Amino acid sequence: MSTTGLLRFSLYPHSSSLNRRYEFRPLHLKRRSSLRPHSSKLHNFNRVSAKAVEFKSSGEIQLQEKPAQEEFSSTVLLDVSGMMCGACVTRVKSIVSADERVASVVVNMLTETAAIKLKEGLGEDFSGVADELANRVSASGFDARRRVSGLGVEAKVRKWRETVEKKDALLIKSRNRVAFAWTLVALCCGSHGSHILHSVGIHIGHGSFLDILHNSYVKGGLALGSLLGPGRDLLFDGLRAFRKGSPNMNSLVGFGSIAAFGISAVSLFNPELQWNATFFDEPVMLLGFILLGRSLEERARIKASSDMNELLSLISTKSRLVIAPSGGSDVSAENVLCTDAMCIEVPTDDIRVGDSLLVLPGETIPVDGRVMAGRSVVDESMLTGESLPVFKEKGLSVSAGTLNWDGPLRIEASSTGSNSTISKIVNMVEDAQGREAPIQRLADSIAGPFVFSVMTMSAATFAFWYYIGTHIFPDVLLNDIAGPDGNSLLLSMKLAVDVLVVSCPCALGLATPTAILVGTSLGAKQGLLIRGGDVLERLAGIDYITLDKTGTLTEGRPAVSAVASLGHEESEILKIAAAVEKTASHPLANAIIAKAESLNLNIPSTRGQLAEPGSGTLAEVNGLLVAVGKLSWVRERFQPKTSLSDIKRLEQTAILQSSAEYSSSNYSRTIVYVGREGEGVIGAIAISDNLRCDAESTVNRLQQMGICTVLLSGDREEAVAEIAKTVGVENEFVNGSLTPQQKSGVISNLQASGHRVAMVGDGINDAPSLALADVGIALQIEGQENAASNAASIILLGNRLSQVVEAIDLARATMTKVRQNLTWAVAYNVVAIPMAAGVLLPHFDFAMTPSLSGGMMAMSSILVVSNSLLLQFHKPQKKKEKSETKFFSQ
Repeated sequence: MSTTGLLRFSLYPHSSSLNRRYEFRPLHLKRRSSLRPHSSKLHNFNRVSAKAVEFKSSGEIQLQEKPAQEEFSSTVLLDVSGMMCGACVTRVKSIVSADERVASVVVNMLTETAAIKLKEGLGEDFSGVADELANRVSASGFDARRRVSGLGVEAKVRKWRETVEKKDALLIKSRNRVAFAWTLVALCCGSHGSHILHSVGIHIGHGSFLDILHNSYVKGGLALGSLLGPGRDLLFDGLRAFRKGSPNMNSLVGFGSIAAFGISAVSLFNPELQWNATFFDEPVMLLGFILLGRSLEERARIKASSDMNELLSLISTKSRLVIAPSGGSDVSAENVLCTDAMCIEVPTDDIRVGDSLLVLPGETIPVDGRVMAGRSVVDESMLTGESLPVFKEKGLSVSAGTLNWDGPLRIEASSTGSNSTISKIVNMVEDAQGREAPIQRLADSIAGPFVFSVMTMSAATFAFWYYIGTHIFPDVLLNDIAGPDGNSLLLSMKLAVDVLVVSCPCALGLATPTAILVGTSLGAKQGLLIRGGDVLERLAGIDYITLDKTGTLTEGRPAVSAVASLGHEESEILKIAAAVEKTASHPLANAIIAKAESLNLNIPSTRGQLAEPGSGTLAEVNGLLVAVGKLSWVRERFQPKTSLSDIKRLEQTAILQSSAEYSSSNYSRTIVYVGREGEGVIGAIAISDNLRCDAESTVNRLQQMGICTVLLSGDREEAVAEIAKTVGVENEFVNGSLTPQQKSGVISNLQASGHRVAMVGDGINDAPSLALADVGIALQIEGQENAASNAASIILLGNRLSQVVEAIDLARATMTKVRQNLTWAVAYNVVAIPMAAGVLLPHFDFAMTPSLSGGMMAMSSILVVSNSLLLQFHKPQKKKEKSETKFFSQ
C-alpha cells in the first residue's frame, strides 16, 4: 500500500476491507473509533482533562480522552455542620474513610463541606451511598446531609442567600448570648469591684446589694444560670460529642466548667469537709470569655468568606428576553430594539443558547454572549482583575457577571445561566476551597488525638499536684489560686481545669482552611481561578517555569502577513489551507481562515479531517489529500518530495514579503507549509503575531523572584530564538521545533532533577505539558474554554501574562499565612499548656485561673482567623508602566 493510500485509509478506517488486515496510525495520538467524517462531535475530539497523561516510555505520551463528567461523577458532597475544631474534622474523616467504598475524603470546617470520592465499580447509585454516609456522620453527633447537585442559577443563589441569612441569625443569637453571659459575669464578680476601687483610693461602703452579691449561694445560682443559660448549647454539644466518642473543644470547656461548678457546690453544701473551695465566679467568667471569643471568631469567619459572597452576588437570576416577530425589522448597531419586538423578564435558568437578551445600563449581564446591537462600556474587574472598563459594540463578546455601565446592549446568548463564566468560577472556587493543602495533613494529624491527650494531661496535672507537687513544693499553697487557707484540692482542681480550658485545638483546625479560603477567593477577584489549596502550596514552591510561545508570549491573535507558492496562485494556496484548518482551534488556523474570508475566497469542503497537535492538520480537499503544518511533518506525508532548494527559496520569499509589513522585533513570525498529494510541498504561509506588551517585564520579574524561565515551542528554532532574545530568556533555556511529547519530556527531565516546574500555555498542544507539570497555568483567550484550561491547575481569566507573577505572589503570601498560623497554633499550645499546668508556680509563683485560660484560648483562635484576614489587604506587585488610555463614547 502506498504512503498516500495509508494516509487516506487512516482518515476512513471503517470504510475499507483492509481494516481487518492493517493497523496503521500515522499520528501519535489515538483517536476515538466512534468519530466519523462530518460527525457533529468532530470539533470536540481533542478535549483533554487534567488527569489524561499516561507515560508509556520516555518519548511517548498517550492522551486518554476521558470526559470530565466521568472524573467527577463518582464524587459526592455532604454538608456537615457542628464541627468546632480540628478534632471534629478528623472524626468526620475517620467515619467516612472507614467505609470500604470510599477512595478519599476531604473535610473543610469553614465551608462545612465533606468532598467524598468513591471507588470505581459502584454503579450509578451514588446518591444512595452519599445518604448512607450522611446518616453515619449524623449518628456521630454532626448534622450531615447530601448536597443536591446540578442546581440552577436561581436555586444556587437562593441557597446562598438562605445560608447568609442563617449565619446572620446565628450571629445575632451569639451576640445576645454573649450579652447575657457578661451580665452574669458582672453580677457574679461585681463584689470584687469594691476591692479594686479600694486599691486605687476610692472607698465605697458595702450596702445590702453588694452583700447579696457576696453571698456564696447567690454566686452559685448565677453560675448555674450561666451553665444552663448562655452556656447550655456549648455544654450539651461537648457532652454529646464525648458520648459519641468524638470529644471536641466544647467537651474540654464543658468538663472544665462543670468540674469548677461541681467542686464549688460540694464545698458549699458540705462545710464539714473544710475544702473552702467555692469559686463559682470561675465557670461564669470562663463561659463569658469563651462565648465572647466564639462570637468574634464567627464574625471573622463570615468576613473571610465575604469575597465568595461577592462572587455569588454577581449571578443574575433574572434576564430580559427579547422576542422579535419572524420577518421583523432588522436591528442595527445603533437601534437595540425594533419597534415590534417584545421584551419580557424570565428566570435566567430558562435562557437557552441563541436567545436574544436586553441588558440595560447598571444591570449585570446574566449569561455569556455576543453583542448584537448597542454600544457601552462594561466593568469586567470582578472577572479579570482589571479596573478599567472595556468598550463593547456589535460583534464583541461579553461575560456573565460583568456590569453594563453606559448604554443598553442587546446580546445573543452563547451559554446558559448555569454554564456561564461566573457560574463556573463560583463552582471552581467552591471546589478549590474543598481541596486541602498537603500541609493541612500535619495539622489534622495533631488535632485528631489532641483532645484525648489534653484530657489525659489534665488528669495527670490534678494527680501530680494533689498527691506529689504540694508536698515537694509546699510554698505553692501560699498562692491565691490555693485559696485563703492554702487548700491543695482547690489548687489541683484549678490547675487541672486550666489545662482543659487553655488548650486550643480550634486554632490548629483553622490555621490552613482560613488562609486557603481567603487566598482562593481573593484570587478569583483578581481573575485567577485556582483549583485548590494544594495548587497554592505547589505554586509557592516552584523554581522553574516553562512558557509556550504562540498565544502565551505572543498575543494569540496572529494574522497572515505573506503567502508564497511553487507554481500556484497564492489564492489557491490560501483556499486549500483554509479548508483544511476549518475545524481546527489553534490561533494559526484561525489566522489562515480569517485571511481567506477577508479576501472573499470560496473555501472548498473537506472530507475526513485529522490533526496532530503541535505538527499539523490533514484532510481531503477536492479528492486530493492536503496537509498544513510544520515543514518536516508535511514533507513526510507525500511523495514525491519537494527539493530542499525549492523549499528554501519558498521560505525566503515568505519571510521577505512578511518583513516588508512586520519589521519590528516585537513581532513573532511563523511559517506554515502546505503540501498536496502528488505534488509535495506547494506553498508557505507567513503568519505574524504581536509580542505581548507585558512579556518582557513578566520574564524579568520571574527571574527576580528566583524562578528560571524556559521557552518551549513547536515553531522554527530561529523564530523561537528571536523571541527569547527579545523577552530575556537565556539561550540555554530556549527549545524550538518541539512536539507536544518533547515538551513533556523537557518538563519530565526537570522534575527528575528535583525541580518544581510550572507550565504556562494556551492551546491543545500544551495540554499534556500542563497536566504533567507540578502546576499548569492556562491563559483563557476571549473567555473560551479549551483543552488547556481543562488540563490546567490555574486559569488566568484576564488573559495577561503578568497574572502569572500575581498568581505566584498570591500563592507565596497565602502559604506564608498558613505557616504563620500553624506556627502560632503549635507554639501557643506548647507554651500555654505547661503554664496552665503550673510549671511556673514553684519558682515564679505564677499560676493561671480558669477564666484567664478561657480568655487566652479564645484569643488564640481569633488571632489565627484575623491573621488570615490580613491576606485580603494583599495587593499584587504591579510594575508601574506608562500607558495611554482611550475612552470610547457613543
